Amino acid sequence: MTIYNPPLKDLEFVLHDVLKIHEADIPGYSDLDADFTGAILDEAGKIARDVLTPLNEVGDKEGCTLENGVVRTPTGFKEAFDTMREGGWTGLSADPEFGGQGMPYLVGTAVSELFVSANLSFNMYQGLTNGAYEAIYAHASDELKAKFLPKMITCEWTGTMNLTEPHCGTDLGLLRSKAEPADNGSYKISGQKIFISAGEHDMSENIIHLVLAKIPGGPEGVKGISLFIVPKFIVNDDGSLGARNGVACGNLEEKMGIHGNATCVMNFDEAEGYLVGDAHKGLRAMFTMMNAARLGVGVQGHAQASVAYQNAADYARDRLQGRDVTGAKNPDGPADPLIVHPDIRRSLMDQKAFVEGGRAFLLWSAMLLDEGELAGNKDSEGLLSLMTPVIKGFLTDKGFESTVQAQQVFGGHGYIEEQGMSQFVRDARITMIYEGANGVQALDLVGRKLASDGGKPVMAFFEMIKSFIKENEGNEALKSDFLDPLKAASKDMQTAAMYFMQNGMKNPNAALAGSTDFMHLFGHVCLGLMWARMAKAAMASIEAEVPDTRFCENKLVTGRYYMQRLLPETGLRLARINSGATPVMALAAEDF
Repeated sequence: MTIYNPPLKDLEFVLHDVLKIHEADIPGYSDLDADFTGAILDEAGKIARDVLTPLNEVGDKEGCTLENGVVRTPTGFKEAFDTMREGGWTGLSADPEFGGQGMPYLVGTAVSELFVSANLSFNMYQGLTNGAYEAIYAHASDELKAKFLPKMITCEWTGTMNLTEPHCGTDLGLLRSKAEPADNGSYKISGQKIFISAGEHDMSENIIHLVLAKIPGGPEGVKGISLFIVPKFIVNDDGSLGARNGVACGNLEEKMGIHGNATCVMNFDEAEGYLVGDAHKGLRAMFTMMNAARLGVGVQGHAQASVAYQNAADYARDRLQGRDVTGAKNPDGPADPLIVHPDIRRSLMDQKAFVEGGRAFLLWSAMLLDEGELAGNKDSEGLLSLMTPVIKGFLTDKGFESTVQAQQVFGGHGYIEEQGMSQFVRDARITMIYEGANGVQALDLVGRKLASDGGKPVMAFFEMIKSFIKENEGNEALKSDFLDPLKAASKDMQTAAMYFMQNGMKNPNAALAGSTDFMHLFGHVCLGLMWARMAKAAMASIEAEVPDTRFCENKLVTGRYYMQRLLPETGLRLARINSGATPVMALAAEDF
């Protein structure tokens, strides 16, 4: 059985010492003092540790079952879902007009880390519902919002996203699902969708599917795609549930991981659906949900790394294996604990530095989202849009890598299901694939986001780093250990961006061949900035003689490790980018 200890102190440190959220000029943030956020996180942590964590292994071993069109979730899931609903956790950041609690997205992100670390498969049911809520809230008519959102916020009704078809994944222009206009103003939706997470289950009264389909006679390709609400049960005018709609689960996918979540093949047979937004403008609406989902998937990758690290560190402290080469550290025992060995320390420090840096990156990104949506800051919106593929792609690539490192600490025991470490690896693996595979994220970053708005967001990012360095260069300890490495990494990123500008137009492959390397380079610079900001906060706390100086001193030790051992990877990534497309494209397709 694996363990999970909610990292409440670390969350509070980032929120209040680093981001100083209580002082931020963002609507709703003035209420976010340490007592308020502490109470929320403490309660969420208890649910994560005591309710969700014990069900993680249950979900993995039992999985979901399909019987006569009905999907049964694992033992205990439904009761846990009721607990989440009753506590109001499903509508934390939703609009109070429809029954939500109206808290900033930042609070929801912090809570989400706790729930996802405890049980990724379980949290997907409400996470997808939140994403569907976002799309309907942003693009649907007032009538549709009033009809569907209140019960989606409470998760009495859950939501899904239906894009992928058997012949069409990323290239949505190829989709075949049709939407025929009906006499009553609705549409008859027909087609098949695959890989639909939470597509059918027994934990809610109704399931609200968001479905991409084409209205006959519309434009070809992606310009002809529309978005529809297709409920499992028709909703009557008085809000009660009516007849079963023409949508059913045809099969459950057998997967590598996330066994506790029902991944379905969904068949639509002239199902009644309602147009969301304008006809043929469905991708714009769906991207609202997909962008929210991509940020959520970044949390998933990071959260699996976080819980896996906790278990690896706990095992390394207890497992006796070999002797310290500098002298026995456990002379009364038959061997020393694993944690005395430098290579184990290296692995654990890799994980710890990533997890803590990634946590700050995610919370800062959530704050940018709030600045954009709540304070109307367009610059913050642009910066978050630029970084969305980095949040999704980099954090899930590194998150999966971190779970593998954690598993490796266990040696052969990590490969045995009894220890539970393989589940973290298997569950984390999907985060690199769904909501847009990470290669696609990298292409989006280099092919679209870098040049968006004339390059204004990326230039603002560089200026942010430059200003931070200039403001703090008088702090010698911060300068040598944090600012100088950050400056060097930022220069690597600027050089890479310049390479794309100079070569991208005349030779697009030269840019695209280096896209994944640039995504990782960018991610490391983001975490470098976060570690520099955390180091500054930790130094200030030590100088102020706060009660727990050891926490702050350990934060500095971990930060120095990141700057010295992990951040220099930007140089490697730059060298790969500068090699261009030739090494990548030289071998003929038939020679693979």
